[in-house]
Amino acid sequence: MALEPQVNEYLRHLTIERGLSVNTLAAYRRDLGRYTDWLAAQGVSDARLITPAQIGLFAGSLRTVERQDETPPAPLAASSVARVLSSVRGFHRHLADEGAVESDAAREIKPPKLASRLPKAITIDQMSTLLGAVTGDDVLALRDRALLEMLYATGARVSEAVGLNVDDVMDDAEIVRLIGKGSKQRVVPVGSFAREAVDAYLVRARPVLSARGRATPGLFLGQRGQRLSRQGAWLVIQSVARRAGLEAHVSPHTFRHSFATHLLQGGADVRVVQDLLGHSSVATTQLYTLVTADTLRDMYVTAHPRAR
Repeated sequence: MALEPQVNEYLRHLTIERGLSVNTLAAYRRDLGRYTDWLAAQGVSDARLITPAQIGLFAGSLRTVERQDETPPAPLAASSVARVLSSVRGFHRHLADEGAVESDAAREIKPPKLASRLPKAITIDQMSTLLGAVTGDDVLALRDRALLEMLYATGARVSEAVGLNVDDVMDDAEIVRLIGKGSKQRVVPVGSFAREAVDAYLVRARPVLSARGRATPGLFLGQRGQRLSRQGAWLVIQSVARRAGLEAHVSPHTFRHSFATHLLQGGADVRVVQDLLGHSSVATTQLYTLVTADTLRDMYVTAHPRAR
């Protein structure tokens, strides 16, 4: 049983049955390509001959693999190892489910435990300073203000924000339709500050930018009238953060983390925040409750006379 046709069949299954995005499928293809290349080097070309011991050896080999896109080359991160092994486990589970092999050889393979990384947010005051650093009424300033206000108002990923079309801003900009991972759609309310910023941009700036290029439905446009890219949005954020004196602390995802953290600090239910962020699992959203708990702990230690 040749491995390559089996891998291709599994990828077709992921496309049709699970509707995974192009980027996610590309990651699966890379991971399984690494796996089958390793098996080929061991002289294994038949899925029925793969043993749990061999998969264990492959898992061990990942810890010595170097990422060639790093300078100097660095070992694969634990998160990358976990992702590769997740792809391998899914592939073997599929083979067993389809009856292509007698048993799931990867059933006992466990991915490495990952340390919980708390999302990094900035304070409400810092966010106000950051948003206030967008000054002026020229077309780019109006666009930048609308972009940053939208990121903070909705918790959108930067890819979701630059992927917005004008028609995704609905009901007089009171709600926006975001398309997240796996092409999943969600509708998120928009606060008054963002509504005003987006309205000013649509009326006074976007028509000017649009006239510089070919017609596009994109909401946020670059200087030449094309849809603003993720890199372009990143440069906007870095420029504004520099002016606000927060450059070292701010990335595009900072807006998303701050959105979630500030909502929870304000008393929002974690399930509501999960829906707003588009998380498929509440466990992901609950990381933000740890951030909030850390903040409360710091305040307690500072304020309580017998805390220290």
